[in-house]
Amino acid sequence: MPAALLTSLALGQMVASGGDFLTRNGFATLGPRPEFLVATMRSSSTIKHDLEQCLKQPPSFFEQHTFSIGHRGACMQFPEHTAESYVAAAATGAGIIECDVAVTKDGELVCRHSQCDLHTTTNILLTSLADKCTEPFKPADPDSGTGASAKCCTSDITLAEYKTLCGKMDGMDSTATTADEYVKGTAAWRTDLYSTCGTVVSHAESVELIKSHGALFTPELKAYTPGVGMPAYNTIRQKLMDEYTSAGVAPSDVWLQSFVEQDVMYWLAASPAGFGPQAVMLDNNYTDGTAGGLIDAFDRLSSAGVKILAPPMQMLVKVEAGEYLPSNYAMAAKAKGFELITWTLERSGPLVSGGGWYYGTSNDHTKVDGDMLDLTHTLATKVGVLGIFSDWPATTTFYANCMLKPRISIGEACDPLRPACASGLACLPKPHSRRKLMFASTDKCAADYTCM
Repeated sequence: MPAALLTSLALGQMVASGGDFLTRNGFATLGPRPEFLVATMRSSSTIKHDLEQCLKQPPSFFEQHTFSIGHRGACMQFPEHTAESYVAAAATGAGIIECDVAVTKDGELVCRHSQCDLHTTTNILLTSLADKCTEPFKPADPDSGTGASAKCCTSDITLAEYKTLCGKMDGMDSTATTADEYVKGTAAWRTDLYSTCGTVVSHAESVELIKSHGALFTPELKAYTPGVGMPAYNTIRQKLMDEYTSAGVAPSDVWLQSFVEQDVMYWLAASPAGFGPQAVMLDNNYTDGTAGGLIDAFDRLSSAGVKILAPPMQMLVKVEAGEYLPSNYAMAAKAKGFELITWTLERSGPLVSGGGWYYGTSNDHTKVDGDMLDLTHTLATKVGVLGIFSDWPATTTFYANCMLKPRISIGEACDPLRPACASGLACLPKPHSRRKLMFASTDKCAADYTCM
């Protein structure tokens, strides 16, 4: 059986059984996707050869990397913001995993991409809780051309009620005439294979789960509209930090993020030496990367203590002479001293048609799936992003391990389980160690090996 298929099956079995990632010593299970992407790269790519060589590394070479950020977990194949999605993200090497944070009717924090997306990301419309939705399901009316609709919010239900739901792949069918039809609609390039009943989690549960799988945290507080009797906005902003403190998580392991500037300002003021310095200001002032965005606010944000910005990928690149290059926005942000994180890789489906919104400034150039690796290389080496959100972290994990790991020079000690020797070198036992290793294979240590 091909090795890629074996690793893919192993991933499915581990997630299905709730396997313990820690027993894997931080190794990442990448499956067949990276090999497919490398095979589709253009022959003119300057990094294709390096990545082809990297594919020859043993599976143990690949490990978690903080450059690889699990966007809503690993939601290209698993229902977003479910326990299964987070485990898959960790298994495929995400060093940081995102929980988008919404609020329930009783003021508890849960992992959802929006306060009001339960109708497209869970089975709520198929349960008795459908009666509590802000806007009940309405069937499509072909005669008037009105599509099917519903609006179900975390603020409509309590945490206990929320925990009875099943997570599903995000999607809906606007032509539906029944709720059963409406909750379908998964994109054709995704899968419902793991969408039988995703385990929805509270934010506090996500912290414990992600921590147990060796990854770090980047919660995004979603725009919050308090209902009657619900906590004040600042209470929620503080509660988000408090849940990490209660779990014994160091602020240095957390990158709070928000599109709402007041959220970031609160964290900077309330935790100036803790969570504040790593708070991420998301940029939703979408532009083509040549101007606009938060550029006009750079001075003000910098003076307030904001150190990290996170615009979408399209705002950070342009294409000139058939090459991805840093945009004016990217260069202005770096010149001002900001660090950058960007989003979202593996969210556009097959790239034969240009990649859509996330590739907005490079759609005319982006034509093959392997182009995402060249784009990633530009973002990493020319823009200098700290990390990239990905709907399938295996892709960013593969790139980070192949291109960002420091390489060990000739004569330096190496670890045979994670060989990272420079090109042309191999991690081999030292001459004086060969006899010992032959008869005592369990007595291996990095000091007995060297790059030669």
